[in-house]
Amino acid sequence: MDREWGSKPGSGGAASAQNEAIDRRERLRRLALETIDLAKDPYFMRNHLGSYECKLCLTLHNNEGNYLAHTQGKRHQTNLAKRAAREAKDAPAQPQPNKRKVNVRKTVKIGRPGYRVTKQFDPETKQRSLLFQIEYPEIEDLSKPRHRFMSSYEQRIQPFDKRYQYLLFAAEPYEIIAFKVPSIEIDKSTPKFFSHWDPDSKMFTLQLYFKPKPLEMNKPQPPPAANGTAAPGVPPRPPPQAPPPPPLQGLPPGAPPRNAPPPMPGSAPPPPPPMANGPRPMPPGGAPPVAPPPPPVGPGASYTPGAQLNRPPMPPPHGFPGQQMQG
Repeated sequence: MDREWGSKPGSGGAASAQNEAIDRRERLRRLALETIDLAKDPYFMRNHLGSYECKLCLTLHNNEGNYLAHTQGKRHQTNLAKRAAREAKDAPAQPQPNKRKVNVRKTVKIGRPGYRVTKQFDPETKQRSLLFQIEYPEIEDLSKPRHRFMSSYEQRIQPFDKRYQYLLFAAEPYEIIAFKVPSIEIDKSTPKFFSHWDPDSKMFTLQLYFKPKPLEMNKPQPPPAANGTAAPGVPPRPPPQAPPPPPLQGLPPGAPPRNAPPPMPGSAPPPPPPMANGPRPMPPGGAPPVAPPPPPVGPGASYTPGAQLNRPPMPPPHGFPGQQMQG
């Protein structure tokens, strides 16, 4: 049979050492292409001929796969180790920073302490102050409570708000308690800001004063609200005045109204003036009585206009003096 020793029937025969080396380099090339980024390799370079060079080993490669297979080989790895050893030897020895190890004490907390907060106001200096009294009856021997101010951006329990800050009190074996106070500059002068620990009554006292705010002299007035109500602190606007009544018909603007003649005794009140829009209003006291029709006037009877209704006689018709109207 024409089959090499050690091979199975139907196979291509046993691979030689050269074929195994070729297959190994191909597998390493595929693996390196998946895990290694050539753009970050400081020794990878492409020359003007289109081939690739290794600046560390000074070798020439036809493609990227060949270069990646070279980086996994023994020659390249040995040169990398030599370069690292030489750089470590030539580099000056730098002193290591002295890191102090802090041993965190693990104690069992027994709960929160009792406290009392008092608000105060100084009428002379116009300053507001707070007095904190914290009780630690079970505090450890030869230890004192501690306090510190914390910004709103340091804590991780509540959403930060630049208008407030936190005052913390701590003492073993009690839990740490914090108070949310306004973020105003604190007056830390000696007579106003003080803290005291009384070992006999086991009470820690702290008092602080806030600096007064400068007077806002040039504060602009807030705009009026949308619904018409004035903002707090702004005087209300005067009510709008009603427009003057229109002048009577037939009179020039600005002329005083004519005085109507007084009604005759026993006569009906004069009718109200006509309205611009709508019917006439009803006079007080109900509708006036309807006057009876005048009696028939015969020929030759004298009839004076207005006599039947108790009204004054009508004036004669206007005309030129000395001229009579034609009947």
